[in-house]
Amino acid sequence: MASVTNLRSNHHAKLAAWLPLFVLPVVAVWSTRNSAAWLCMWALAFSIYAGLKWLSYSEYVENHFCTVRRSIGYLVAWPGMDAKSFLSTSPSFAPPHPWEWRAAVAKMVIGCVLIGIAVALVNRQMWVAGWTGMVGITLALHFGTFHLFSTAWRQAGVDARPLMDAPLLATCLNDFWGKRWNLAFRDLAHTYVFRTCVGRWGIAVATMAVFVVSGVIHDLVISLPARAGYGLPTLYFVIQGAGVMFERSPLGKRLGLRHGVVGRIYCAVLILAPVGLLFHPPFVERVIVPMLTILRLDWS
Repeated sequence: MASVTNLRSNHHAKLAAWLPLFVLPVVAVWSTRNSAAWLCMWALAFSIYAGLKWLSYSEYVENHFCTVRRSIGYLVAWPGMDAKSFLSTSPSFAPPHPWEWRAAVAKMVIGCVLIGIAVALVNRQMWVAGWTGMVGITLALHFGTFHLFSTAWRQAGVDARPLMDAPLLATCLNDFWGKRWNLAFRDLAHTYVFRTCVGRWGIAVATMAVFVVSGVIHDLVISLPARAGYGLPTLYFVIQGAGVMFERSPLGKRLGLRHGVVGRIYCAVLILAPVGLLFHPPFVERVIVPMLTILRLDWS
């Protein structure tokens, strides 16, 4: 009888952990059905983020104790998904270097300047403005603001490593996606996708599964608000997965695709050449440009 009760309790805990990930995006789409496409994009992005955040937190606290203060900090003031490192009370990591504060602020400022340039250009050079705006948002948010959060938390004694680990220094495609770019998603994907698949179907299938899941998530956030371009972001990440598998192959190793100048060039080409599939024209035209136009009206 006790075992049945435990099974039910575990089932309910799993349901409570996973349910927001499926419910919140539906609520986001429904609540923004009559709103601007860019509002739908941000609502979807935040709802998926919140669902994944709750999942990572719930899985950790099921078997570990953490303080209320640390829990609140993880849930509302840290964008990372490595609950174990952040919520642990005995972390082993180096405090931030003084230059990190300046670097984080500099990236935020440069990103905001690019956003300002995009806003100024939006009525004259739509496509230039759209791409400039996306670069600016990424730089200000992911590289600047998130790095500032990381620096502040580490200064306070919390293990919150930067989510972007110098991606421009990547020596190969696997290094870029696996160790340097958006480590928040990397942590979750490795835990819930890669580990689940690798034991059953091997490394190749598990690797491709991670990229497919990433593609589907980006499709939801990018293509659904634009109401066009469905499947293109997923195709982009399938190409990335295939590129990683090729550089791991005997031929890829002979060609030197995992190190040196050749590896860096291969990495840059595979990431940048098909990027139009990820941020496809309907997304730029229907989501990013209208958002920049609203900012122009607000600033004028």
